[in-house]
Amino acid sequence: YSSNSKVLKDSLLFTHMSHNSRTEQMQSPSSLYQVPSGPSFVVVVAIDFGTTSSGYAYAFAKEPECIHTMRRWEGGDPGVSNQKTPTTILLTPDRKFHSFGYAARDFYHDLDPSESKHWLYLEKFKMKLHTTANLSINTDLHAANGKRVKALDIFAYALAFFKEQALKELSDQTGGEFDNSDVRWVITVPAIWKMPAKQFMREAAYKSGLVSRENPEQLIISLEPEAASIYCRKLRLHQMVDLGTQTTQNGFSPSDNVGSGMSQAKEHVRRNRQSRTFLVENVIGELWSELEEGDRYVVVDCGGGTVDLTVHQIRLPEGHLKELYKASGGPYGSIGIDYEFEKLLCKIFGQDFIDQFKIKRPAAWVDLMIAFESRKRAAAPDRTNPLNINLPFSFIDYYKKFRGHSVEHALRKSNVDFVKWSSQGMLRMNPDAMNSLFKPTIDHIIQHLTELFEKPEVSDIKFLFLVGGFAESPLLQQAVQNMLQGRSRIIIPHDVGLTILKGAVLFGLDPSVIKVRRSPLTYGVGVLNRFVEGKHPPEKLLVKDGTRWCTDVFDTFIAADQSVALGEMVKRSYTPAKPSQQVIVIHVYCSEKENVSFISEPGVRKCGTLRLDVSGTESTAARREIQTLMQFGDTEIRAMAVDVSTGRTVKASIDFLSH
Repeated sequence: YSSNSKVLKDSLLFTHMSHNSRTEQMQSPSSLYQVPSGPSFVVVVAIDFGTTSSGYAYAFAKEPECIHTMRRWEGGDPGVSNQKTPTTILLTPDRKFHSFGYAARDFYHDLDPSESKHWLYLEKFKMKLHTTANLSINTDLHAANGKRVKALDIFAYALAFFKEQALKELSDQTGGEFDNSDVRWVITVPAIWKMPAKQFMREAAYKSGLVSRENPEQLIISLEPEAASIYCRKLRLHQMVDLGTQTTQNGFSPSDNVGSGMSQAKEHVRRNRQSRTFLVENVIGELWSELEEGDRYVVVDCGGGTVDLTVHQIRLPEGHLKELYKASGGPYGSIGIDYEFEKLLCKIFGQDFIDQFKIKRPAAWVDLMIAFESRKRAAAPDRTNPLNINLPFSFIDYYKKFRGHSVEHALRKSNVDFVKWSSQGMLRMNPDAMNSLFKPTIDHIIQHLTELFEKPEVSDIKFLFLVGGFAESPLLQQAVQNMLQGRSRIIIPHDVGLTILKGAVLFGLDPSVIKVRRSPLTYGVGVLNRFVEGKHPPEKLLVKDGTRWCTDVFDTFIAADQSVALGEMVKRSYTPAKPSQQVIVIHVYCSEKENVSFISEPGVRKCGTLRLDVSGTESTAARREIQTLMQFGDTEIRAMAVDVSTGRTVKASIDFLSH
C-alpha cells in the first residue's frame, strides 16, 4: 500500500493483535533456523575480512582452547607484521579470479604497464558496503584501472579464496580430505554496519560456496567489537599493555613512553609468532577477576575502514556479556590517513595529475601507497627526525612528461613548506606534517569517544580496550589517554591486529556468550488500523467497503536502543486483504527515532521486505490469520510465519537488499 497513490494493493494487511505482543524469550519454533546447540561441526573457521588486511583462524571443537592462526603469507612487507594479508584482489582481463593478498599485489606489480591496464586490481573495497546508501546485489566497485565490477562477485571471490586456503590447511593438518560440511564459518563485520551490508556478506558467502542457502546456520556473522570483547575476557596479564600504569606485563621493565610498551609487546608477539597457535585458557583472565557483577567496559575497535565502539557489562558467574549502549562509530579507520596523504599529494602536484597517474600507472600508485604505509606506522608523538617516502621512478618520470617540469620544482613551487625533496629522490616529511595527516581521523575518534562517555549508560567505565590494527598507533594511543585523563584504564592486547580474529573463533564455538544486545534502529511494518476519531489524523482516513481505516500506521517490532535478549521473539498476526492471496509482501521500515507512529514521518525509511509465501495453505476458515515471528537479539534479524488455521509453516524471509 503506498500512501501517495491512495490505492489498495493486494499485499495490504492489517494487524489485529494488541501491541504488547513482544514475547519474552519465547522458545523459537524448530523451523526457524537457529544456531544449533552443541557442536555438530568439527572445526570453527573465522574469516576477518578487513578493509586493509584480512586473515583467518580456526579451532577444533574438541580443543576449543587452541586457536590456530593461518599460515604465514608469502611476500610480506618489510616493517609490517604479515600475520594477515592485504585485502587486495586481482582479476584477469577476462574477469576471472587470479589472486588475492600479497600474491595479487606482487603479480600486478610485475606486469608490464601496457598489460597491467587490462587487469582488474581492487583494494580497500570493503568500505563500499558501509558508505553505499542503497546497497543492493547489483552495487558496483571500481578497479584501479577505472573499470566497473560487481561488488558481489569480488566479495564472493575473496571468500572462496579463504575457503580454499583454510580447507587446504585443515586437510594438511588432519592428514585427509577435509570436508566443508564439518566447518562452521564465522565472518566478522563492523557492529555499526546496517542490515543490508550484513545480508550482502551472507549473499556473497552463498555465492562463493562457503555455505549453501539450504544450510544457513553453517555461517554466523560476528560483530567485530563483540569478538574483541570475547577475546579480551580471556586475556592474562602478560598478554597486554596497560597504558594506565605503563607496564607491559611480560617481565619487561615499565617505561614512560607510550610507544615503547607497544614495541616491546610487538617483539613478544614476534618471538611467539612461529607457533601460530594461541592457547586461550579456559578461565577468566586476571583482569577479569577484578571485575564485579555489573561492571562496565568499552571496546574501541579501530580498524582500517571503520571505528566501532561497544559498551559491555559483565554478568557473573558465567561471565556472559550484555551490551549496554548501541554500537556507534563511523568510517574513521586508518585509511582516512591515506586519503589525507592523497590530498597532500594533490595539493603539491595537482589533482589533475594524481587522477591521471592513478589510472595510467596504477601499479606505481600502489607502490607509492605501500611506501607510505610503512612510514605511517613509524609516526609517533615524540618523533623528531623526518620521515622519507620513496617516490617511484615512474611518478617522477610521468610528472615531468605531464607538466614539463620536475617533481623537485613542484615541491619548491607549492606552498607546502613541511614537505621537502631529498637528494636521494624522496619526499621528506617532518613529523608535524605526518601528524597532521592523522589529525582529522583521530579527532573523529576522540569526538566519538567523548560523546559516548557523556551518555548515562556509559558512566563509571572500568576498562577501555583498544583493539584493531590502528590501535597500534602511538598517536592514537596518546590521544585516547589525553581524552580519558585517568577516568578508565586503557588496555591494549599484544597481538592487537589478531584480537578480532581470535574472538570470532571463540564466538563461533559459543555464540550464546553475548546474552543481551541493543537494537541500533527502530524496526516495524506499515499496516492499516481501524480509524479512531480524535486519535488518528483525518488525512490518513481511508474508507473501503464502508469500513474506516487509518493508513500508514507504523507497527513497531522493536525500538532503537531497546535491549533484546538472545533468541527473543516479536510476534504479530496479520490477515491477508484477499483470501486468495498467494504471497503477502510486508514492507519493513526503520528509523533512528525511538517512537514512530506513521511510516510517513521524516527519518523513516523502507529498509526491507518481509515475504510470506502462503500458497498451498488455503483453508476453509472464514478468516485467515498469519502469525509472524521475528527474532532480534542475534547479529542478524530472522523471520518465520505460521498459518494459524492449518498450523502449517509459511515460508518467510526478510530481504534488506532489494529496493
